[in-house]
Amino acid sequence: MEPGAGGRGFFAPLRALAGAALALGATRLELALTEIEEQRLHLAAALLWATLSLLLFGVGTVFAGLLVVLLLWNGPRELALGLLALRFLCAGGVAALVWRHHRRARPPLLGATRDELRQEVAALQRLRERRP
Repeated sequence: MEPGAGGRGFFAPLRALAGAALALGATRLELALTEIEEQRLHLAAALLWATLSLLLFGVGTVFAGLLVVLLLWNGPRELALGLLALRFLCAGGVAALVWRHHRRARPPLLGATRDELRQEVAALQRLRERRP
C-alpha cells in the first residue's frame, strides 16, 4: 500500500486540517450571506413602511390644514397658516430625530459572523496554549 493512500501517510493530517478549515469557512460564509439577506429584507421593509407612512401622513396633514383654514376663513387666516406650518415643521423635526435614532440603533452588519469568528479564534488559541 502507498504511503498516501487510504488517508494515511505524511499529508493526511494536512488534508484533514484543510478540509476542516474549508468546511469552517463555508459555514461562516453561509452565515454571513444569511445576515446580509436579513439586513436587506429589514431595510426593504423599513423603506416600504416609511414611504407609506410619509405619504399617508402628508395627505392627512394637507387635509387637516385645509380644514383649519376653511374654519378660520373669516378670522385670522394668516395666523392659522403660520401655526400649521410651525406644527408641520416641528413634526418633521421629530420624525427626523426618530429616523436618526433608528438608523443608529440597528445591529451592525455581519455582527453574528464576527462574534462566531472571535469565538473560534479564542477556542483555537486555547487549544494552542494547551499543547506542549
